[in-house]
Amino acid sequence: MELNFEIPQPVNYHSSPAELGRQHAFSPYAFNGGTVLALAGEDYALIASDTRLSEGFSIHSRDLPKLKKLTNTTVVGCCGFHGDVLTLSKLLEARLKMYGHDHNKEMTCNAVAAMLSKILYYRRFFPYYTYNIIAGLDEEGKGCVYSFDPVGSYEREVYRAGGSASSLLQPLLDNQVGGKNQEGYDASPISLEKGVALVKDVFISAAERDIYTGDGIAIHIITKDGIKEERFPLRRD
Repeated sequence: MELNFEIPQPVNYHSSPAELGRQHAFSPYAFNGGTVLALAGEDYALIASDTRLSEGFSIHSRDLPKLKKLTNTTVVGCCGFHGDVLTLSKLLEARLKMYGHDHNKEMTCNAVAAMLSKILYYRRFFPYYTYNIIAGLDEEGKGCVYSFDPVGSYEREVYRAGGSASSLLQPLLDNQVGGKNQEGYDASPISLEKGVALVKDVFISAAERDIYTGDGIAIHIITKDGIKEERFPLRRD
């Protein structure tokens, strides 16, 4: 069988737009929107995401949270390219099952964060297009939040937002939780009830300004008693 391949020619950027014509290119990534937010308290952690899956001006699903329970004390939130989110979630789940079979115990939240860092760094030359945040309880029962860059660098924080509306949420968290550049700010840990109310408020604000965030909020509340999920509606347009 004879195969005919067309070898692409170099583009002459000095040509006029009419001479260049339409350029076809394949991109391995797509952006499916979504926002994830996490907050750590003295004896709890909570992580929330919206439930909209979209691309451009199309909404593919209105009920797709970006949160996945990994252990009884750890939840990961991922958004970005949904294909990479699914791949990364399945890989994390498989690694945790292997760890459980080998050691007969659950991996701690700190260890899960270190493992995710290594997974992302392994793919640094063709990275997963995901915004990743881990929330949970550490070995002392205190809330912890870990944020990651695309190639695995991570740090522990008290709060963090990621995804399409992160530029809207992060300043609100800096003001309401971090007390940035405020004199006489009360730095005492935020209560669980106030944390949940704050998450609802900032997501409502984000849904007004970001078309990729909306439809609903899924909140996972992590305490020593386990993980509880709550849902609240957002605007659907």
